[in-house]
Amino acid sequence: DPTQADCENSPYVKLAPSNADFAFKLYKQIRDELGNRNVFFSPLGISAAFAMLTLGARSNTLRELHKGLAFNMTQMEEQEIHQGFQHILQLLNDPHREVQWNMGNALFVDNQVELLRNFLDGVTNFYYTEAVSSNFQNPPEAIREINMYVEIKTHGKIVDLIKSLDSETMMVLINYVFFKGSWERPFNSLNTRDDYFFLDDKNSVKVKMMHQNKDFNVHRDDKLSCWVVEIPYKGNVTSLFVLPNEGTMKEVEDALLKETVSKWLRGLKKREIYLDLPKFSVSSSYDVKSLFKKMGVTEIFSDQADLSGVAKNLLVKVSKAIHKVTVDVGENGTGAAAVTALEIVPTSQSFPPPPHISFNRPFLVVIIDETTDSLLFLGKIGNPA
Repeated sequence: DPTQADCENSPYVKLAPSNADFAFKLYKQIRDELGNRNVFFSPLGISAAFAMLTLGARSNTLRELHKGLAFNMTQMEEQEIHQGFQHILQLLNDPHREVQWNMGNALFVDNQVELLRNFLDGVTNFYYTEAVSSNFQNPPEAIREINMYVEIKTHGKIVDLIKSLDSETMMVLINYVFFKGSWERPFNSLNTRDDYFFLDDKNSVKVKMMHQNKDFNVHRDDKLSCWVVEIPYKGNVTSLFVLPNEGTMKEVEDALLKETVSKWLRGLKKREIYLDLPKFSVSSSYDVKSLFKKMGVTEIFSDQADLSGVAKNLLVKVSKAIHKVTVDVGENGTGAAAVTALEIVPTSQSFPPPPHISFNRPFLVVIIDETTDSLLFLGKIGNPA
């Protein structure tokens, strides 16, 4: 199959392992800061935003970025990174797909900074991003402008993204992701009921618990003491919901690596289960600058930054980098009106009876785009309420 061979050599295939390594590295960094709180971010969104800056980064600033983003430069050319992202973003933003995936980068640059044509072309062609000139000498005005821009781009889903800016600001990098998918097989809202979600061994909260009794792809990882349930979306996107036994969340998180997730995917087997899954919606905002600094990417944010491929004035650095994600999981999938349809559940007695897998304690979520092997989202729901 020639197309298969083409695909294997196409640049985005080379990116998948690097992007996955980066995703799990960043997850652990966020987890260490947030502890048991909800974590939900788009590794692909953050990779794309910073890969875009490598178009204009030079010398050590560039090396730090490559290393931070887990790109192995002995195995790929710089151009392949940009072509790879171009291809991934093209496939993801295809208007004919059945998932609504709204991701964008925006680069706000002080109007005294003169951007180089080459950089602007690359940003537009490979990353579908625009650079917007802002007046950072007037911070309130610049904040209004940025927030307005993001609000319009996300159809009102993300408002008031930036709260503060100082007048020293030169460049602000924003990456936003809004995701709305429909389950291949929706949950029946008539089966949704109030139930308890156990935050830990002492505290619980009330949640709306959805229910399905169907065949799912399921894997039991005995080594890590967790259940893995695959819940597919329409449009070639799938999700893995990972339920660690009480008290084993940290072990499972520590084991989050691309090898582990590949093993889970390979181990999935279709079987009937009773599934309970809480409805939840997450809206998180991350200061990527502080996360990256802890991961050893420091120069791009400092006065030592070499972004000489970005602008004519040499003293340019990234003053602020924000990642914002909004996801909503309910009966119909992520964010959609619920359907009510009665289902006939088979009554034949199966032996042994199907396992009851109840996501009534903290769990992990991995959302994967199967077309490009990209990790769209990675998260932990510590409290869905």
